[in-house]
Amino acid sequence: MRINYAPSTPPTTQPDGTPLPEAEQKATAEVYERVAARRKPRPLIPLDLALLHSPPIANGYNALLGAIRTQAVMPQDILELSVCRVAILNGAVYEWNAHAPLALKAGVTAAQLQEVKNLPISTFTTEGQIINNVEKPAGSSLTDFQWDTVIFTDAMTKNIKVDDAIFAAIKSRFSEREVVELTVCIGAYNMVSRFLVTLDVGENNDKSMKEPADIEAELKK
Repeated sequence: MRINYAPSTPPTTQPDGTPLPEAEQKATAEVYERVAARRKPRPLIPLDLALLHSPPIANGYNALLGAIRTQAVMPQDILELSVCRVAILNGAVYEWNAHAPLALKAGVTAAQLQEVKNLPISTFTTEGQIINNVEKPAGSSLTDFQWDTVIFTDAMTKNIKVDDAIFAAIKSRFSEREVVELTVCIGAYNMVSRFLVTLDVGENNDKSMKEPADIEAELKK
């Protein structure tokens, strides 16, 4: 990583060796506990140890991403598919390799995930209208719900402004709560991917994104 990782246990001193105030030690330890509780039974991961340089930021991140992952009513396959597409669009190897298995576990097929991986990045006019990827290709393995989610993800990530027609497709398929959850999920994982890539968290930037078929085979072992 481009900076050092934070310690895996709550620090009691500043980087220069001076003791942290008792109240700050307590608050920091509580953040570590909350992050560890969300990861359990796994240990803290490199992303956590990057964020924990700033315990308040790590705490807010943990709360937001925890809500998206455990309290959203939006189907998990849709959420994970959107995260995987964000990873592809932003070249976030760490994010793809972490979430592609989760997408498969949520019910996305290896063929569908491969299509999301291979689909050309959508391009848009200055008014926000999509230029390519206008229609789902014949023979696509993606469901209509999944296709609309991928295009919505492309629009949010690459163009920011989402065309009315693209948004209408999402609005017609999901409840208003689900629309909010999907929009927040895409925005949040854009944040995550930019953090991961900028700091090269996990030293993944020079690695390859795993192929869905290989991930599926690993999951079956």
